Amino acid sequence: MGQAAKKVETNPTAEFRKFGMKDKLGYMFGDFGNDFFFILVSAFLMVFYTDVFHLNPAAVGGLFLIARLWDAVADVTWGRFIDTRKAGKNGKFKPWILRMSFPLVISGVLMFVHLPGMSNGFYTVWAYITYILWGTLYSTVNIPYGSMASVITGNPVERTTLSSFRTLGANLAGLIINVVGPMILFVDNKADANHFFLGAILFGILSLACYIACYKMSTERIVLEETDKQKVNFGTTFKGLVKNKPLIWILVASLSFMIVFMLIGAVNVYLFKDYFGNAHALSMVGLLQSVAVFIAMPFIKPLVAKFGKKEVASAGILLAAIVYGVLYFLPNLTSTQFIGILSIAMLGYGIFNLVVWAFVTDVIDYHEYLTGLREDGTVYSIYSFARKVGQAVAGGLGGAAIAAVGYNSTVQEQTQNTLNGIHTLGTLVPAIVFVVIFLILTFLYPLNKKRTLQLAIDLAEKRNASK
Repeated sequence: MGQAAKKVETNPTAEFRKFGMKDKLGYMFGDFGNDFFFILVSAFLMVFYTDVFHLNPAAVGGLFLIARLWDAVADVTWGRFIDTRKAGKNGKFKPWILRMSFPLVISGVLMFVHLPGMSNGFYTVWAYITYILWGTLYSTVNIPYGSMASVITGNPVERTTLSSFRTLGANLAGLIINVVGPMILFVDNKADANHFFLGAILFGILSLACYIACYKMSTERIVLEETDKQKVNFGTTFKGLVKNKPLIWILVASLSFMIVFMLIGAVNVYLFKDYFGNAHALSMVGLLQSVAVFIAMPFIKPLVAKFGKKEVASAGILLAAIVYGVLYFLPNLTSTQFIGILSIAMLGYGIFNLVVWAFVTDVIDYHEYLTGLREDGTVYSIYSFARKVGQAVAGGLGGAAIAAVGYNSTVQEQTQNTLNGIHTLGTLVPAIVFVVIFLILTFLYPLNKKRTLQLAIDLAEKRNASK
């Protein structure tokens, strides 16, 4: 197998400024922009469909399943497309963020358009068209954004910092949507169609501003020097992916995490709106979720430097599992008491989220070590594929589960059995899934601290040998 390309780092003093805070903030703004709509959709689109469009929750779950599976295919297709593009004067990845952000935001606003008096069939078709369109366009922005981290810097510790700043951006968007969102979207504890549309416009404007900031502030330093013009077919790539055990297990862990994270977001709306009778309490949940990440963020870099990514992420997930298990056995808490205990769990999975994107850059390096191929877009798109499958499963399960416990959007109050079912979905199910993720990271994911450091050394030697 011929070598397709090798990686070289351009002299930073000649063309690029040194990696620093501007890059971290620029990368942060990318996920800030992504998550204005991603979190809005994750947390509130289901209740918009059930309470404004009056669609059956199981039907909504079916839509989420189909759309996200399509998104997963779109991710891989777009990742392969990106890998065939040559870097321009502004880089290989970030120009696509700017180009595709405008149609992405427009499609996001269209999801929350409600034309009163239409039939159930019309609302169903509208939901399918707009949601699938938004998901497809999301791939065209998110795949180049995620791939870009590996060409901003080659330093493993600096990549961990980028992962942390990416999560910071997501949490800033989450802070705004989860705190301000319920105040805008709900009127008298009910979802309001006009308020949802106005909220979508507001978040769309903020999203565009963030994408532009990401484009302006980020610098792609690492370039590929062509050494073999022969096209590498997907079969060669696939063989490398199958042998990449770190990739496989982080895919499984991330898929599981996305399932539970999306499920928590969907169920929490019904948990606080119906079980606790206080939809506005979601604002406090959103606030504390972001505060937990802000508290953890300064400690991530020193903790990872001392213990390793795998070790820190595992500890965070175990903490979340324990707390959700405790909440299941405390069904009579007030909403305030529940949120107070929940904040500890949010700290736990917030730690995992702060580290997880750095795992991706490691598995991209491992792919290059195995195959000699540097395919950032393809490997990242495979990772994103797993997350989209997780979202698809969570969407399908979430809608089916809400329907299975007997939720009925046309009644004023849900039955006690329904409320108990919602409580179980919001506590016991996350506890079980978090335990599974902990076991995967601890016993199956192979890149601990020692092996990750050795990988960086081995890969550098292999690159030098190929020059």
